[in-house]
Amino acid sequence: MRHQDGFLTSVGDARIYHQSWLPNGTPKAAIVLVHGLAEHSGRYSNLIAHMVAQNIAVHGLDHIGHGKSAGTRVYAERFSDFTHALGSFVDHIRMQQPDIPMFLYGHSVGALIAAVFLIDHSIDLAGVIFSGPCVKVPANVSSTTVFLAKVLSRIAPKLGLSAVDASGISRDPAQVKAYIDDPLVYNGKTTARLACELLKAMRRVAAEAAAITLPALIVQGSADTVIDPDGANLLHDWISSEDKTLKIYAGLYHEIHNEPEHQDVLADISAWLEQRLR
Repeated sequence: MRHQDGFLTSVGDARIYHQSWLPNGTPKAAIVLVHGLAEHSGRYSNLIAHMVAQNIAVHGLDHIGHGKSAGTRVYAERFSDFTHALGSFVDHIRMQQPDIPMFLYGHSVGALIAAVFLIDHSIDLAGVIFSGPCVKVPANVSSTTVFLAKVLSRIAPKLGLSAVDASGISRDPAQVKAYIDDPLVYNGKTTARLACELLKAMRRVAAEAAAITLPALIVQGSADTVIDPDGANLLHDWISSEDKTLKIYAGLYHEIHNEPEHQDVLADISAWLEQRLR
């Protein structure tokens, strides 16, 4: 496996960190990895190792305000800051690997970013994988909390509202500890502005996801407490893709690629990819 990294410039001249994991020789496909809230592109070692072993390149960026990228932690002026950077990164990878099929792989909030990106951009991709998609407002988030997020987004946009509960990412204690101890993971609270932008993006996906027509695989742990797992069913219903598959993994938590059963999950994902490469 070969590793490459660097920076590209995005909105407001922000430096966006990106990295690639490449098989030896010419890859048969490429995955553009879109990570979740408060984390970074380097947290997908199980997925990366599995895909590179299948001769598939993996390319990931750290969102603005995340990982090694510039910006106030877990903050964005507008949701389009994420999709703009993703578009620049996809173009960057296309220039490097113009002739191989490319798939998006979005996890959690990364799946929300991928969905909005696909709604807004007509782009030649071979397919998309949505993992634990954060597309539905959780039932435990009250209308009062939503209203508060909207108000604070205007008057105190960088005020923290809520944090990711690390215990819900995986049933593997080592994975939870690695998440908590990772210096590039932000364990503080999501800012009010970003929370408001996420809510607006969820409403957009609910209203406009029919614009997504790519082959799509949606994978979800049934015991996910970080996001509402019913969002996977809704997204499957909303998109217009003729080729769409929903797989629910009984008892698995949020990061299904970091669960004890991750080898089975990744085997299912790579089998789906192989079928679209024939």
